[in-house]
Amino acid sequence: MPSENLRWETLQALKNSPKGKISFDPYWSERGEHILAGCKDVLSLSPHSAVILERLGSLPLQKSSFLSSSSRDSSPGPSEEIPASVSSTGSVSDINTRNVLLSAAPSLKNEREQLALRLRQEAQEKLVVSVANAESEQLKRFEELMELKQRQELQSMKDMMDRETKESMGRQEKLKEEQRHRMKILNLRLREAEQQRLREAELEKQRQTEGRERLRTLNTIQEEILQLNQLLEPSSRTRTELPAASISSYSTRGNQLCSQVSEVVRKTAEGEFPSVEDMMAAERALHEMRALIRLMQEEAAKAQEKKKKEEEQEEERRKQAELQAQQEAQKKATQAAKEKAQRKGLQNSAEDATLKWFKELQDSAARCTQSFEQLNSPKDAQTKKLKLELQKAATIPVSQIASNSGSQLREIFDKIDKLLSGRPVVSGGKSVSTSMHPQGLDFVGYKLAEKFVKQGEEEVASHHEAAFPIAVVASGVWELHPQVGDLILAHLHKKCPYAVPHYPPMKEGTPVEEYQRILGYRVDDSGVEGQDSFLKRMSGMIRLYAAIIQLRWPYGSKQAVAPHGLNHGWRWLAQMLNMEPLADITATLLFDFLEVCGNALMKQYQIQFWKLILLLKDEYFPRIEAVTSSGQMGSVIRLKQFLETSLQSRQISPPKGQLSSTFWRS
Repeated sequence: MPSENLRWETLQALKNSPKGKISFDPYWSERGEHILAGCKDVLSLSPHSAVILERLGSLPLQKSSFLSSSSRDSSPGPSEEIPASVSSTGSVSDINTRNVLLSAAPSLKNEREQLALRLRQEAQEKLVVSVANAESEQLKRFEELMELKQRQELQSMKDMMDRETKESMGRQEKLKEEQRHRMKILNLRLREAEQQRLREAELEKQRQTEGRERLRTLNTIQEEILQLNQLLEPSSRTRTELPAASISSYSTRGNQLCSQVSEVVRKTAEGEFPSVEDMMAAERALHEMRALIRLMQEEAAKAQEKKKKEEEQEEERRKQAELQAQQEAQKKATQAAKEKAQRKGLQNSAEDATLKWFKELQDSAARCTQSFEQLNSPKDAQTKKLKLELQKAATIPVSQIASNSGSQLREIFDKIDKLLSGRPVVSGGKSVSTSMHPQGLDFVGYKLAEKFVKQGEEEVASHHEAAFPIAVVASGVWELHPQVGDLILAHLHKKCPYAVPHYPPMKEGTPVEEYQRILGYRVDDSGVEGQDSFLKRMSGMIRLYAAIIQLRWPYGSKQAVAPHGLNHGWRWLAQMLNMEPLADITATLLFDFLEVCGNALMKQYQIQFWKLILLLKDEYFPRIEAVTSSGQMGSVIRLKQFLETSLQSRQISPPKGQLSSTFWRS
């Protein structure tokens, strides 16, 4: 088809044109060139375009999309502009006109081609501008993308640098930690080295000290052995009491022992300390020298035995005479005091009912002692071991009583209750029970009561507040096991007869030391204890008794009556005021009793109690002052201040150390 061939020719002409030879380079941006660098040449048509345009002029242009707009704007062709009248007539003027028109046709054709070319150039320029604008926008997006990538790369580099910084700081911290660890190890080693040096210095110092001590001991041994050797020398006494052969043999052996010690001492003169072996040799020589002295003295003692016995008999007769004289003086003093008391209306001893009660308790305790005599004096090792285990099981819990917490007191009480109930308890890692021996229960009850009183005598005497936890456990045991309560009273009355109250009289024929024991004093080989120690023990036991009569075990039966309640405290106080006061003792015990139990008696007896206190201050206290010497006024002053303060305020404060309700929740 002609039109198809024409299109292909047109395309070929455009391809051969300068614009058709423009090549696209995708790498223009990398070289830094402008996107339209290759499109700046002046556009021009091929020389063959005239022929093509001439042919196109005779064909409909609407089929060409590229030239449609230009064809619509161009002038009509020569064939269209020539009127039909001209073509149909054959006049000369028409022919001339036609020739003129034909001669003007090439110029019109060129104008039309130039117009079409100009339109195509304008369209091309518009296209170039639109392409340039599009490329400019793409360039902007590209630059934005590049900026984004640069920011991302920068952020990535910052992140990487941060990570590296953190890692570097971590490594530095690790290095610092390693450095600190090394310094710590170094310091530890330095300390160990310093400690080792100090230990070595201490050991050296100890060696020097021990060496000097051994040297001093050696000098002491030499001094003693030389002194003992002098006793072996013949004297007027040994010459008359020992044979000459014995004296000579003792002296010879003594000189030999002195030479042995002197040989050891000579080694130390060279600047060395005596060794352990040297000291053992010197001590053996000293022991042998002492043995020689003992042998010699035994021989001399045998010679003097008869004379010594005579002297002892004489001394015994002298002591007996002095004792009789003291008994007579005591008897006269007792009689005088009794007569004086009868005149003034006070007693020198407790009431008959009180004394009967006291004697019954002591007899009951004696029978209890006899009931476990076999266990108390075991003949076989197994029974002896059982006795020790039962004694520990009874006494150790009492020793552990303290005011730390209520739960601890309850554990101790439960352990004692289980033991007295015949159930096994653990003591010293072993299980023990009173049922393991027929006499076990009596033995444990007796030892338990004895330990309670001993705690008052020692622990309460030193720490007054300890009376309350001990007393509350004792009261609870007393309530569940009355026989133990009677034994507690028996032990208390025996060690402190003033808790009855009872002032035992001195019976005829009773030695003074024995009478002092009856009064509560401790008497041993060194003699009778001092008055301060005696009063301290009596005070502890009275405070324990005053605490027992006002306390009850909080977990016992609410309906049960207190086994030894405040009525016994009222009886004791009234009985004390009916008896002649004793110097130092009465004032001390009244003060201790009222300080512990005064508040409870005040609440119980109220007005009657204050009458009794007023009687004590106005009538009985002057009697106490009358029998008290100037050196015994301390307890009297304390009692006086207590009475005056109580009567002025009409109040007695609760005792210190009293167990509160919060204590039992601890």
